[in-house]
Amino acid sequence: MDFWNLAVKIIFLSQTTIGILGNFFLLIHYLFYCTEHALKPTDLILMHLMAFNVLIVLSKGMPHTLVAFGLKNFLNDFGCRLILYIQRVGRSVSISTTCLLSVFQAISISNRESCCENQKLKAAKCIGCSISSLWVMSKSINFIFFVYILVKSNSKNTTRNRDYKYCSTGGGDDINAVLYTSLVVCPEIFFSVLIAWSSVSMIVILYRHKQRTQHIHSCPVSSKNSPESQATKKILVLVCTFLAFYTLSSVLQGCIALLYNHSWWLVNVTRFTSLCFPSFGHFVLMSHYSFMPRFSLIWIWNKIS
Repeated sequence: MDFWNLAVKIIFLSQTTIGILGNFFLLIHYLFYCTEHALKPTDLILMHLMAFNVLIVLSKGMPHTLVAFGLKNFLNDFGCRLILYIQRVGRSVSISTTCLLSVFQAISISNRESCCENQKLKAAKCIGCSISSLWVMSKSINFIFFVYILVKSNSKNTTRNRDYKYCSTGGGDDINAVLYTSLVVCPEIFFSVLIAWSSVSMIVILYRHKQRTQHIHSCPVSSKNSPESQATKKILVLVCTFLAFYTLSSVLQGCIALLYNHSWWLVNVTRFTSLCFPSFGHFVLMSHYSFMPRFSLIWIWNKIS
């Protein structure tokens, strides 16, 4: 058991460190890149997605890592609810931003022949407003849930108590479950359906495009390796990775909620999978970029100097 405890400590510490540093350095690249070039709408969405991934890793990965190293119940009731609020906001914004990225790219490649430059400029302007709206919506929805739980915890009619190891909360009841389902779960299911629909649409569009270009023998390489196709494949891999980890994490969290006696392994595997995309999703972007050999501390230092 001591060996497995040590393994869990190393895994959570490595996952948290990789998640923070990876997203942070990729975010720095976008900041330096936008000083010399105009960011594309998809790059702007990815930039915000990396920022929210850092928020998720900090609010969820750090507490789990401290728990793995033996520090437990280090947050009071208000701090516990505040950290849970930050986790839920980060999760909601992450899934809604990924949905925006997937839907925007699907619409872009479906209208690439009819879409003019003016429409692309309008779309780029709408991206910033859309991200701000998603951010405000997620904060407002989760704030309603946060206020209700905070008020309910002061009453004496608490029926449930949830232990997160780094803190514990009470105040759960049937109204709590209904609020959580209607305000948090239902929007996430809706965004997941949109992500799945847009991903399938991109796959169909790319397949049809490949079928058409097979009849063109003069430039098969340029059609296959066009920047638009490469960007679409990059986003498609990122979105499918997000959807896979999100679905697995949701299933495991559902198992913990339904099972009264859940094992030590199930809890740790659930914590690990919930942080997989925020911690390792940036590797998908790095593997599709040709600039990564330049993406180093030396290159950043040369830019500053």
